[in-house]
Parts: sequence; structure tokens; C-alpha cells
Amino acid sequence: MLQISLWKRVLILAVILAGIVFAAPNAFYNRVEGHNDALTALTKNGAMTPEQQQAQAGWPDWLPSGLVNLGLDLRGGAQLLAQVNVADVYKSRVDSLWPEFRKALAADRATLGAIRRVQADPGILRIRIGNADQMQKAMAVAETLNTPVTSLTGVGQKTYAITSEGDQLVIQLSDAEKASTDDRTVQQSLEIVRRRIDAAGTREPSIVREGADRILIQVPGLKSAQELKELIGTTAKLTFNSVISTTSNPNEAVGAGEEILPSSDQQGLYYVLDTAPVVTGEDLTDARPDTDQNGYPAVAFRFNVSAARTFGDYTQANIGKPFAIVLDDKVISAPVIQSHIAGGSGIITGRFTVKEATDLALLLRAGALPASMTFLEERTIGPELGADSIKAGKLAAAVGAVLVVVFMIASYGMFGFFASIALGINIALIFAIMSVIGGTLTLPGIAGIVLTMGTAVDANVLVFERIREELKIAKKPARAIELGYERAMSAIIDANVTTFLTALILFVLGAGPVRGFAVTFLIGIVTSVFTAIWVTRLFISFWFARKRPKELIL
Repeated sequence: MLQISLWKRVLILAVILAGIVFAAPNAFYNRVEGHNDALTALTKNGAMTPEQQQAQAGWPDWLPSGLVNLGLDLRGGAQLLAQVNVADVYKSRVDSLWPEFRKALAADRATLGAIRRVQADPGILRIRIGNADQMQKAMAVAETLNTPVTSLTGVGQKTYAITSEGDQLVIQLSDAEKASTDDRTVQQSLEIVRRRIDAAGTREPSIVREGADRILIQVPGLKSAQELKELIGTTAKLTFNSVISTTSNPNEAVGAGEEILPSSDQQGLYYVLDTAPVVTGEDLTDARPDTDQNGYPAVAFRFNVSAARTFGDYTQANIGKPFAIVLDDKVISAPVIQSHIAGGSGIITGRFTVKEATDLALLLRAGALPASMTFLEERTIGPELGADSIKAGKLAAAVGAVLVVVFMIASYGMFGFFASIALGINIALIFAIMSVIGGTLTLPGIAGIVLTMGTAVDANVLVFERIREELKIAKKPARAIELGYERAMSAIIDANVTTFLTALILFVLGAGPVRGFAVTFLIGIVTSVFTAIWVTRLFISFWFARKRPKELIL
């Protein structure tokens, strides 16, 4: 086993070289980070500023540019704990039911009489039936639209709770559907927040669900929690609604199924709208900054196939009438339909700046938050704390490395020196793997690396002690080295497999700092086995082939 075949030698050396090359960008962190930011700006904006061009030239394009992302505790940044107001969805869900139930009940108007929506609390749909004695018939018609809850916990239950009060049909979401809706709302909010933050170009955000209706958002590198709130705080809810009339009185009485919303750019102007939208921002397939016919900033949009057909039919039937483009409960534009708009594309105009148009396009592409969020906790972590942590981590790693190297060389001489070189390669491999996979390094992660330094030489100690034992029973150096590696292998595998399983459990069941520690430790276990068994053996093989010692002092 002392003689290693040529292909294995080439493979080992190739892995070592790849590890050093892919870990190298982390030694020039700021320079490579500036290079990557410049390329991101070029991709998003199609151009770079002079400063970005200079930063881009600071690192060769042909070299790897992957970096280990620094966590919030090392880099500083912003943290928000947000509560999703799931009850908001009940109102919008119930409001959207009115057209469907109106159509179904109107089919039996001869029996049921007049069908009219009446005022009700949010989340409740009340429909007055003209012939109150036919309420059972109305409930039967309404039940035809009642579908089973689509969740495992709601098996066998209905989506709507349909009851009657006098001459009114009362419709609201069932308890099972509310529970299912709550879960979907939080999950959708989490994914949309992630898309918005990713689209803004921030590195390695941590966005996780906490409890039933809360989301913890951590974004390294941001200067303040307010900056993070501005990015995700708006719902960016876009709808296209029919305009019934305009008014200057914000308190004007409106009918059921109608609402008054203010104009976003004309003080004192209010629109009376149909609450049921023609299409919504959820039907968008694309949104991008553009300019209108006068060269002012605007946002171009495109609907999916079904919404394009609906929008086209609506515009064809309402030529000459205004319709409102509503963003976050404000009418940003109310153009008059001049002709049939086919194809499902259009443009949103308003008094936008270039930045406002760009931000609006970004939010619309990411999708609307299904419900508003209340920020329960805001925290800004300054970079000074992270710098202190990095400094302490570097000191701990340096002290640990020096002590391990001194111990190994003092105990095993030249073989200890080979193990020390392998230890350095081991650390390089850890950083290389984390750079390639886009891993995040946290303060507990640094602790995992420091611990790896101590455990990485365990396998070498087992091998070297076994070689000593073989030398004591008069084995020749080559045979003693060969048997040392061979007979220590089972103990090395057993020890590292059990440690690996423990670290894996920490990763699967842990969260936050525990998982950060587990990630670096898991990678460190794999790389330490490789360097201890193969890298040191390769070094010893090269040394032995050159020296050919008659005796081996270990």
C-alpha cells in the first residue's frame, strides 16, 4: 500500500490543487466581492459605473470568484421578525366569491327573487334573497359551489361555512379552510420575501418560518433594518378594477361590493370602484421598467394566457369607459379604454421616477404578498461586532493550528510535519467546498473549523502509533508503514462515521447557530479523512521513494 498507483497520485494532487484554487478568492475577499458586485450590476442594469469597472478589473475573470458568505454575526446586517396578518386573506377570499355566487343564484332568480349583496363584516359575504321562504333552495344552490378543503388536516370538510339569517345567506370560510389558508399564506409570504430579497442582489439571506404565523428574516450586509423593511414592507398588491364614478368626498356612501380609493398623484380625487377586480397582479408573467410615449418612466407588464383573455374581453366590452390600476389601495392610473387590448400586455404610467419604476417592476415580478406583515422586532447589527468576531476567530484558529503543528512535529518528527501540511490543505478544502456550494460561515462555523483542526490529526495519530508498534516487532520501514495504514483503517472509519452521524443529526434537527456549526464540521470530517489517509500517505510515499531509509525513527 506504500506504493500508490499513478492515477491515484494524479487524482490526489488534482484535488489538492483544486482545493487551493477555489479557496484562494477568500484570501482576497474584498477584491473578489467588488468584482462579483460589478458583474451583478452589469447583468441587472446592462452597464457599470467607473468604480464598478475598476472593481471588476481587480480580479481576473478566468479565476474562480466564489466566496464563503459571511453570516449576520460576522458581517453585520439587518434582522426582522415579522408576523403575517393572515386574517387579511379572509376578506379578499370572500370578496372574490360574490361574482361566482351571484351568477349561480341568478340562474334561479324566478324562484329566489332579487339577489343583492349587503354590507357585512370583513371576511363575511351576506346575500339578501328576495323570496325569504326559498332560503333552503338558495342554500342548496350555494352548496353546489362548496368544495372539499384541499389539505390533509381538512379531509372530509368543506371550504365554506354556509348558513342563513332571516332573508340573508351568510357565507364565510370554514375553520378547516382558515387553518389551511393560514398555512398557505405564511408559506407564500416566505417565498415572496425570499424572491424580493434575492432580486435585490443581497447575499445569502436567512429567511425561515417561526411558529404558526411568523417569519424571521436575516440579511447580512444591509446597513439598517429600515432598509430591509423598505424592500419587503409593501404588499405591492396590483389590481385592475372597474371605475363606477369619481368623487371629492372620501366619506361618500357606496353600495355593497364597492369601495372608495384615493388617487396616488391627484390630491382630493377619489374613485368609486367595484371591489371585484377584473384581473390582479398575481396573473402577471412579467413586469419591467419602461417609458411611455412621452419618454417618462413607466412599467410594462404582461399577463398570462387566461388573464390576457379576460382582460381582452373586458376592454372590448367597455370601450370609452375608464378602468383603474390600483396599487396598494391607491389608484395610480385610471386611463380610458380606447380600443380592444388584445395580447395581454400593457403599460402602467404615473408620476414615477426611474428608481420608483424599477422598484415597482421588481416588486410586481416577485409577486404580491398575500397579506400585510407586522414587524415585531427590528435589529441592526453593526459590522464592528462582526469584525471583532472574525478577529477572535482568526486568533483562535491560529493558536489552535500552532499548537497542533507543534505537538505533531514534536511527537512524530518528519511524519508530523507531513500531517501539518495536510492539515493546511484540509482547511483549504473546507473553504473551497463552502465557496463552491455558496455556504455561509458564522461564528459557530468558525468553532467547527477550529474543532476540525484538532480532530483532523486523529487519524494521523492512529496511523503513526500503529507504525510504531509495527517497528517494535522488527518490521522493515516500508512494511511497517504499509501495515500501519492498513491496520489503522478500521478504527479511523469507525471513529469518523460515528462523528459524521452526530454532526448530521445536529444539522437536520438543529437551527441557526447549531446548524452553522454542523455544516463546517460535516465538511471538515470528510476532508480530514481524505487528507489524513491519502494526502499524508502520498507525502510519505514521495519521501520514502527519495530517501530509502534503512531505519525509521518515529
